[in-house]
Amino acid sequence: MLRAFFIFLSKADWAQRIITNWKFAWRMASRFIAGETQEDALDVVRQLNQQGILATLDHLGENTEDQKAAEQFTNDVLSVLAAIHTAGLKSNVSIKLSQLGLVLDPEMAYANLTRILDRARQYQNFIRVDMEDSTLTEITLELVSRAKAAGYDNVGTVIQSYLYRSEDDIRQLAQKGIKVRLVKGAYKEPSSVAYPKKADVDAAFDRLTKLLLSKEAEIGFYGGSGDGLFPPLAAVASHDVKRIRFAREMLKQLDLPEKSVEFQFLYGIRRDLQQELNRLGYPVRVYVPYGTHWYPYYMRRLAERPSNVWFFISNFFQK
Repeated sequence: MLRAFFIFLSKADWAQRIITNWKFAWRMASRFIAGETQEDALDVVRQLNQQGILATLDHLGENTEDQKAAEQFTNDVLSVLAAIHTAGLKSNVSIKLSQLGLVLDPEMAYANLTRILDRARQYQNFIRVDMEDSTLTEITLELVSRAKAAGYDNVGTVIQSYLYRSEDDIRQLAQKGIKVRLVKGAYKEPSSVAYPKKADVDAAFDRLTKLLLSKEAEIGFYGGSGDGLFPPLAAVASHDVKRIRFAREMLKQLDLPEKSVEFQFLYGIRRDLQQELNRLGYPVRVYVPYGTHWYPYYMRRLAERPSNVWFFISNFFQK
């Protein structure tokens, strides 16, 4: 019930206007968000790299309302790609197609996507297209597949284990050689398209991990490029120790090296586990969000982490 409440808040404009004016809200959000500027985010990436950990940068925002805003987001991504290259950092960039105008015009979004992929290719970098709610799943995968078919080998995407369709999607993506970050899913979805029970989502996550790594073994995409910019076919993005343990066991069963999978974490969560996996020789990448549009992202993190909810609610009613 609390999860549904915070997902509701993530979409409520009235709540955003109120909560973003609370100083305590930003203090809490800053645990999960690198800062509001590109410079803040690059500093965090630099610190992660010094610890041997990779990154992917996400300029927060979604569902742009006009062409001008979509072009601005595109230019912001081009800017951060240049900054990563100039600084010699080991970081990809993650984007949402709704930032690039997907809801307004898919062709506009695709044109902006290819601009970004061209610049990333110039810098020998990789772009991860994040997944949004289920209403955009089909068109997102369509545009990613179109880019791959057009020769962009530096594009990958995200699959959510709570969607019933995800097994078929992973099979098709792997067949095309499109790299996948596997997540559980953070949006409120109807039971007609997604598993409503956590146990079923976890079971699906393990099945999809096995499928991805089996495809990795079959195709032979071991370890990406080795320089921290191009990931392997499979990225397991979870803070759940059981899911991570399952992935490690599958590597052993399939006789795959550690670098065949990349373990990915959200910034500010399970730093101890990040360090442990890094020490054991697994590639670890941290998803580093930044920007002024932090409110929806933060609400979804609260929905996922009950341990943070009581502090938030107690401060809410003190207001």
